[in-house]
Amino acid sequence: MRIVSLLASATEMVAALGCTEQLVGRSHECDYPPEVQHLPALSRPVIDINTNSAGIDAQVRQLAGTRRSGDEAALQALSIYQIDVARLQELQPDVILTQTQCEVCAVSERDVSEAVRQLTGLQPRIVSLAPYRLSDVWEDLRRVGAALGRLAEAEALIASYQQRLEKLRQRCVRLSAERGQAPRVAVLEWLDPLMGAGNWTPELIAYAGGEPVLSASGQHAPWIGWDELRQADPEVLILSPCGFDVERTRQDAALLQQHSAWSELRAVREGRVYLIDGNHYLNRSGPRLVESAELIARALWGEQAGIPLPAEGWQPWR
Repeated sequence: MRIVSLLASATEMVAALGCTEQLVGRSHECDYPPEVQHLPALSRPVIDINTNSAGIDAQVRQLAGTRRSGDEAALQALSIYQIDVARLQELQPDVILTQTQCEVCAVSERDVSEAVRQLTGLQPRIVSLAPYRLSDVWEDLRRVGAALGRLAEAEALIASYQQRLEKLRQRCVRLSAERGQAPRVAVLEWLDPLMGAGNWTPELIAYAGGEPVLSASGQHAPWIGWDELRQADPEVLILSPCGFDVERTRQDAALLQQHSAWSELRAVREGRVYLIDGNHYLNRSGPRLVESAELIARALWGEQAGIPLPAEGWQPWR
């Protein structure tokens, strides 16, 4: 079986299922496990992703307002990525993994369908993932497992992930009880403009023993204003922009200091602002969401969480 994955989280699922050697192509964002990076990248962004949060947001909004219709648009910018159709045809995939959850996050099913439609002689199975909650992520893992003939392995993985999260929850609930109440936690998925983290992130906060604010489980991340953030006044603030690692998040986080409301926030005054790699963890809907919950727990409870974590995954803001 020849597999092309156009979604980073799907690539991690393929690897967890023991099928890394069957991957023949990936998206430009698929970088884990490291051994997939030698595979040909079949997508590329059509915007400048090396600018700051505000610059990326402006480009995406402009692109959304100038989309063209017809076949040309299908291959040029229906999302913010292009697919290398010629290379895709050369690879002759049996299965293509993509997504419909967010056109800003990865190559969409619409792009893939249009690209495949314009090819001749290819009839790959397209498996499109669309997670909103943790239960959807586990269901997507089942679907990928079924497509790859690894359903039993998928079920075993899901059970192990759920057990690990439950152990984390039990440990952190005890810490919350000792404290007297769960700390109020806000996660920002984008910094300019501000966006709260929705979908599965509130569930991760709850597993880590926190009370999520500014977002609801299973709902898209909401745009928020500074007044709304100030009124919520979280005890713990986590900055985790989608697609940014810790160092890049730190660069953009410096812009937040320029706003007059920043120094008024309780989390800022008490030194409880943390940076989490939003590219590899919180915003990547795959196996490492378990580690994402553990990273949040470390931010909330420090060494009391009792979890060894990769240093590159998180840092205190100061």
